[in-house]
Amino acid sequence: MQSNAQDGENPILQFGTSRFLLAHADLFISQALAAGEALGRVTLVQTTGSEESAKRVAALASGASYPVRVRGLAGGKVVDEELQGNAIGKALFAGSDWPAVRRAALAAQVIISNTGDRGFALDPLDTRESIADRGTAPRSFPAKIAVLLLERSEANPQQSISLFPCELIEKNGERLREIVTGLAREWGFPEGFFAYLDRHCRFANSLVDRIVSEPIEPVGAVAEPYALWAVGEQDGLVLPCTHPAIVVTCDLQRYETLKLHILNLGHTFLADRWRKEGRPAAETVREILSDAAVRADLEAVWRVEVLPVMAKRGLGDEALAYMAEVLDRFLNPFLVHRLSDIANNHAEKINRRIRPMVEAGRSLGLSQPHLTAMLDRHSVS
Repeated sequence: MQSNAQDGENPILQFGTSRFLLAHADLFISQALAAGEALGRVTLVQTTGSEESAKRVAALASGASYPVRVRGLAGGKVVDEELQGNAIGKALFAGSDWPAVRRAALAAQVIISNTGDRGFALDPLDTRESIADRGTAPRSFPAKIAVLLLERSEANPQQSISLFPCELIEKNGERLREIVTGLAREWGFPEGFFAYLDRHCRFANSLVDRIVSEPIEPVGAVAEPYALWAVGEQDGLVLPCTHPAIVVTCDLQRYETLKLHILNLGHTFLADRWRKEGRPAAETVREILSDAAVRADLEAVWRVEVLPVMAKRGLGDEALAYMAEVLDRFLNPFLVHRLSDIANNHAEKINRRIRPMVEAGRSLGLSQPHLTAMLDRHSVS
């Protein structure tokens, strides 16, 4: 796998500094680099003012490696190993390093992002007038992508790029493309930009799956052995690397449905129970599941309130097997996966993970007391 990056810039540009990305996509790229199966190293961009992110950027700015400790069970055997991530070649802050981000974007072949649950939200302060100042970074992530792609279309309209949003949003690639297109129309981008977008920009729908439970300070992470990056197949797509955990598929919907409405739904159910009952602040997924009543309710939700919907979609056997696998992952004795972390943006997660399952259940005349109660309790609109 060869890179066409020029002027000493890295061929991969990444928006987001989360410990998840460090233990997932960035670790895959690190491992692929050693085998000559990656495009090259990553320029990482911090997009928020988070102090935690700033610390990671400062630690990564030198290009030094960072630890990823993989702990858990795989194939019935204990895994406890420390790997080194060395894919980050440069670390920037969009607010103060925007000219450097622009240079990196011009050279990149791949853009990866994981900007959080609200990462695709727009900012009213991003306007046609504000983005005219190219020396200043737009505030929202989609606006950043829009102006960077505009600059690419002007500098080299034949240079293709593949974008891999990893945000937990259904059809995230298609959604990001829609938002960027809408901003471009609103801001009066030239028609040549839209031709460039159609011919040379590949927005991949992708799904990521790995429990990354703890940070290692100042930079690093603790993660489970299980890892998946499922990518929707499309012509012209350039992958950042080749890796056993990366699956290119023509049926991404199957992976999305299973993860969103079993693993993610399970996490949100447990976080809701933790909040409702005022349980210990530092309680973990494994600890709450040691409560027999909570575990019984989670398994009932999966089997009685979710599985019939999955079976209707032709995923009954796969869902049953995935439920068992996810329960084992939740019970991983080596991970400290705090419910307080899972409970962030709780109402938004209920709307995305619970509401569609309840709506599907209603269409089947299914009784879903636990899931319905969650919706009613939070009055998600």
